[in-house]
Amino acid sequence: MEKEAELIQMRSYLLVSWNDTFSFLEKRKPVLKENNSFGKAFLSKKRFMNTKSSIDKNKAKDKDKAILLICDGLGDRPALDGKTPLQAADTPNIDEISKEGINGLMDVISPGIVPGSDTAHLAILGYDPYKYYPGRGVFEALGADMELRKGDVAFRANFATVDDKMRVTDRRAGRKGSKELAEALNGLDIVGVKVFLKNTTEHRCAVVMKGENLSKYVSDVDTHEEGGIVKDCKPLTLKEDEDARKTADIVNEFVRKSYEILNEHPVNEERRRRGEPPANIILLRGAGSYEEVPLMKARFGFSAACVAGASLYKGVAKYLGMDVVPVEGTTGRADTNLNNKAEETLHALKEHDFVFVHVKGTDNSGHEGDFEGKRKMISRIDKELVARIKDVDAYIVITADHSTPVSIKRHSSDPVPVVIKGAGVRKDEVNKFDEFSAASGGLGRIRGMDLVPILSDFMGYYKMYGT
Repeated sequence: MEKEAELIQMRSYLLVSWNDTFSFLEKRKPVLKENNSFGKAFLSKKRFMNTKSSIDKNKAKDKDKAILLICDGLGDRPALDGKTPLQAADTPNIDEISKEGINGLMDVISPGIVPGSDTAHLAILGYDPYKYYPGRGVFEALGADMELRKGDVAFRANFATVDDKMRVTDRRAGRKGSKELAEALNGLDIVGVKVFLKNTTEHRCAVVMKGENLSKYVSDVDTHEEGGIVKDCKPLTLKEDEDARKTADIVNEFVRKSYEILNEHPVNEERRRRGEPPANIILLRGAGSYEEVPLMKARFGFSAACVAGASLYKGVAKYLGMDVVPVEGTTGRADTNLNNKAEETLHALKEHDFVFVHVKGTDNSGHEGDFEGKRKMISRIDKELVARIKDVDAYIVITADHSTPVSIKRHSSDPVPVVIKGAGVRKDEVNKFDEFSAASGGLGRIRGMDLVPILSDFMGYYKMYGT
C-alpha cells in the first residue's frame, strides 16, 4: 500500500494544475491515508484550496460601482480673456478628480458631427444612435411620465408666441409655459385620434397621439427661429404614404386648434396685461415612435439609476431601463437644487451599480451667450455636487453631452473633456479639467459610445472579444 502511494505521488507531480491533481488523487483516497505524509499534505491542501475557491468565487461576484456626471453643453471655445467658462470657473473638486484620474477628449457622435442632446446621451450610454434613436418625442413623453405604446406617435413641443399672420415672434413664449394652458388642449379628439399634451419645464411640452395608422415620418412645424411663418407639417416618406399623410393632417389641425383655443385664453390675456408674450400656439417637432430596445441591465450587466430634472434625460433613462430617482427642487434650469441631486445620487448608489447624473444649467447659459452665467453654474456644480460625491467608493466620470459655445449660442462639434477616476486607472499628468488640458491625457480621443464599455471593464462587467 505504501509503495502504491509513492507511485500515485510521483504521477501526481506530472499534472499541471491543482484541479487535475485533485481529480486524480480523489479517486485514490483509500490508498492515501492520513498516516501517509503525502496523504496528509494532499488532504490539507485540498481543504485550503476548497476554502480559497469559495473566497475567490465570492470575490468574483464583487463588482465596483460608478457615477457618471454629464454637465450639459459644458464644452466651449475661448471667449473672455482667451478662456472658456470651464477654464475660468472655480473647480477645485473637479480638478482634484482630474489629478487622480485619466483624462481625454470625447467626440460624442464622431468628429465633425454636431450632437443633439438626445442622440448624444444614447451614444454616451453605449447605444448607437444611428441604430437605436426612436425620435426626440419618445424621450420627452417618457420623461413626462406619459403612457406610450407601440404605434403611438410622440412629439417634442414648445409653447410659442405668434402674431395674427402666424409669424413666430418668440419660439419659447418668454421661456414660460402654463399647466393650465396645457390642460386646455389635453385630450383633444381629431378624426378619432386622441391628442395628449403635458407641460414639462418652462415652455417645453410633450405631445402623444394615440390612434390607428399613425406614422412618425412627418416634418416639424417649428420654424427653429423667430420671424418665420409656422410651417405646414408634411409627410417625409419618398413614396405616397397614407399613414404619414394622415398624421401630418392631424398635426396641422392640432396646431390650428392650439392657436384658436390659446390665443384668447384668460391666462394669455393676463400675460398681455403684464407685458409678457402670450403662449398662444404649440409648435411640434421631433416626431418619434416607441420601440423596445435591449435594456442596460441585459446589455452591460449592471443596474442603473438616473438623477435628472429635465424630462428629456429622464426619458432617455426610462427608454434604456434605468430607474428614475425623484429629486425635490430639480428644475432643469440654473436654479436647480444641486445639493438635493448630490444627496439622491449617494442614496441611489446604495441600491444601484451605476448612477447617471445630469445637470442642464450649463447648456442654457451657452444658448443664451452668457459666459458669466455658465462660469457660475460650473462653479456651483463643483461646490454643491462634485464636492459631495468625489470621495465615494466608486468610479467617478465627469464629461458633457456636447459643446455649447457662448460665442455661437448653439451646439457645436467641438470634442468635450472627459475624466475617469477610480481604482486601477492609469493616472496621467493632467491636473486641471478643461477642454485644453484634457487633450494631453491618457485616454486620448474617444467616441461617446466607447465610454460605457471602458467604464464597464473597470467596474468588472467586462466582455471579452475572442478567447
